[in-house]
Amino acid sequence: MATAIQEEIVEFKSHDFDLSFSAEENNKTKIPDMARLSTPKPIMHLGSSTEFQRQGTAVPKTPYKPGTGYRSGTGFKPTTSFKKPETGFKPGTGFRPGTGVDFVNRPMTAVRGAGYTSHGKPFDPLNQSASVPTPPLEIQKENTPEEKIKQQEAKIMQLVEEACMAQCEGDNRKGLTKAKEASNKERSLIRMQEQSGLGDHHNIDLTYAVLFTLANQYAANELYTEAINTYQMIIKNRMFSNAHRLKVNMGNIYFKQGHYQMAVKMYRMALDQVPSSQKNLRIKIMHNIALVFIRTGQWEEAVSSLEYIMSEQACHRAGLHLIVCCRALEDRDRMKTTFSLLLSVPLDIEDEEKYNLEQDSPEDVLIATAIQNDDLHNYEIQKRRDAEYCILTAAKLIAPLIEDTFSEGYDWCVAAIKNSEYGKLASDLEINKAVMFLKQKELLEAIDTLKAFEKDSVIAINAAINLSFIYYLQGDYDNAIKYGEVVKTTNAKNPDGYVNYGACLMVKGQLDEAVSCFQKALEYDPTHFKAIFNLGLALKRQGHYMEALNCFQRFSGSLALLPAVVYQVANLLELIGDNEAAADTFQQLLGLVPTDAKALQKLGELYDHEGDKQQAHHYHNDSFRYYPANLSVIDWLGSYYIEMQVVEKALTYFEKAAIMQPNEPKWLMMVAGCHRRSGNMHKALTLYQEIHQQFPENAECLRFLVRLCSDLGMREAQDYIMVLKKTRKGQRGSRRTNSGLSSRGGSGFSPVPENGPLRSPVHSGNRNLRSSRLMQAHHSAGSSDSGFAQPTTTDISYTDPLGPQPLRPRTGAGKPLDFDDFGNEELGDDLLPE
Repeated sequence: MATAIQEEIVEFKSHDFDLSFSAEENNKTKIPDMARLSTPKPIMHLGSSTEFQRQGTAVPKTPYKPGTGYRSGTGFKPTTSFKKPETGFKPGTGFRPGTGVDFVNRPMTAVRGAGYTSHGKPFDPLNQSASVPTPPLEIQKENTPEEKIKQQEAKIMQLVEEACMAQCEGDNRKGLTKAKEASNKERSLIRMQEQSGLGDHHNIDLTYAVLFTLANQYAANELYTEAINTYQMIIKNRMFSNAHRLKVNMGNIYFKQGHYQMAVKMYRMALDQVPSSQKNLRIKIMHNIALVFIRTGQWEEAVSSLEYIMSEQACHRAGLHLIVCCRALEDRDRMKTTFSLLLSVPLDIEDEEKYNLEQDSPEDVLIATAIQNDDLHNYEIQKRRDAEYCILTAAKLIAPLIEDTFSEGYDWCVAAIKNSEYGKLASDLEINKAVMFLKQKELLEAIDTLKAFEKDSVIAINAAINLSFIYYLQGDYDNAIKYGEVVKTTNAKNPDGYVNYGACLMVKGQLDEAVSCFQKALEYDPTHFKAIFNLGLALKRQGHYMEALNCFQRFSGSLALLPAVVYQVANLLELIGDNEAAADTFQQLLGLVPTDAKALQKLGELYDHEGDKQQAHHYHNDSFRYYPANLSVIDWLGSYYIEMQVVEKALTYFEKAAIMQPNEPKWLMMVAGCHRRSGNMHKALTLYQEIHQQFPENAECLRFLVRLCSDLGMREAQDYIMVLKKTRKGQRGSRRTNSGLSSRGGSGFSPVPENGPLRSPVHSGNRNLRSSRLMQAHHSAGSSDSGFAQPTTTDISYTDPLGPQPLRPRTGAGKPLDFDDFGNEELGDDLLPE
């Protein structure tokens, strides 16, 4: 059915119904016929009769002449031929077949299609027209080889453009993929043209664009070998015009690879093929050759090329590179001459007043607003910054060498700059002079240089900021705050000044004002690293741990991998109680600094708090190996070995602590306690006697002396008992936990606060937990006279995965495990031996 309908449509299109008039037909039409054309015409419909019925009131304008062709009143010729009417013809009426006329009528069809009317709703019982719109008729495209080739070329150019856009957006991998796809399609296009016999009509510019884009994408992805091979394919093809310029690209690739001889060769080959009329390109190629000479240390050849450039087309970059060569040759006169030549290079930038928004007329204000951030203004800003950078860098390079002293050299450069069109840079150079004094640790000269600036100027603000920094380094915080307040009083939009001022306030303890200063600095520069870091430290000191953590987590990329940032994040996670995340962050920190003793200690403390004694011992042992002088780590390791009943190893750590702090009785007491637990009673007695001589008021030492002398049957026990009674009466019932072995401070198990007042709750809880374990271990271990004042319950939260520890052979006179040595009870006179 569908096929039959299609054949009918094609057959209908074959009829020649031309309803339009050409210009020639219009010229030949008579005036009466033109009037007739303005009358309404019957509507043509698909399937209607090819005859044209007359209107009821139509009157033929042209009289009928027998023997001539018939012309109806509408001006159209009928498609069928009619016989001459014999009778009954009336000109006043339209054509009507007469009676009795020998005439064969055509089958009549409706004027309007079935179910269609131009005034009513069309016949659509299923309402299909509302749901599915009828698609418009499309002109069939010609499926010729030329059309296919044209479509393929359009696809290739689209891929080339996408590759270039991806490279501009920084996605080099995507750009390379698109360039390879374009190259493959271009090869398919060539085969298609050869098969179609259209090889002579190939677009050579398209091939050049594809290969050039592919080579650039290879170079951008650091695939230098493939890039050079692609460039050589272009250069060897003589059909490509101006392909010799690509040798400059090949020279750049060789320069990146370090093949400087090949780079010079390519640059010179390109220079020989560039005509003399293209002066700018020749100057740039010669500049590249000079840079290769600088890299290879051929200073004289580089000087020759750069001097020619400065004489023909001077620029600031070439002048800076020429000064570098002269400084390498240590030629003072040439350095001065080149610096003067650099200052004579014109900037070629119009006055900045046109960009000022404060204009007299509203029209100028609108113009200034429109061009404030346009591309031309941005280009001028970049050009001015580049020129200032070249001049200031050149002055820093030659100032220490052109005169006898460093200060005289800077003075000569400042005078030369003041006499040029770059006079505004003189003050910046004097600031750099003060900075150089700081680097040479000549603080007085730096302060005098900065104080020499006038007030009420922009340079004076920079000088005050530097003075504040110098006084901060010297520890003179009052003067640092004095000069740091300049940014606050002058409303200067200088983020560095607010950072310095906030740092001074934070040292003084004014944390709220310091936070305000850091936030003010971030308003002017939201990415200022020091402002964000110091703000996080200030919030951390205030106890706002979550806000501080958000500050340190703002860093991304390489800044987020700085050890200082990672440590602060890990420490804050520990402070808020997220020990698992803190341990992971400390592991990340150890990946950056694997020998950091503090990070190892922190990680060991976290594992100790979680009950993983083996991991805690591992990290504490590594921390001690990298930094043996950390008393906190020594304390933990000694306590761990006592808890594990390995007294010999604990004795080694406590002896090192006693050497580092000889005036601390707790380490000496721990050494004596280790000897006592190992069964060496005489050595322990000797050590206790030495401690008593050095610290006669130590009641805990006296208790051990009384116990040892009583066990050994020595007469000195009575003397020590009397001294102990006097000592206890002098203390008037004060708690022994403040000075004796019954506490962490007296027993040698107290933490050593080395890292400031800020302690985490995890750390303190860990210490208390370990203290209770060690006291119980000493109380219930092999020696009966352990010397611990108060028994505690055993913490069984930790279970060794290797099973219980084997009991150590007893070497001394054993006591039952439930033996209570003194406890917390006061010694009465009746309990003391006579």
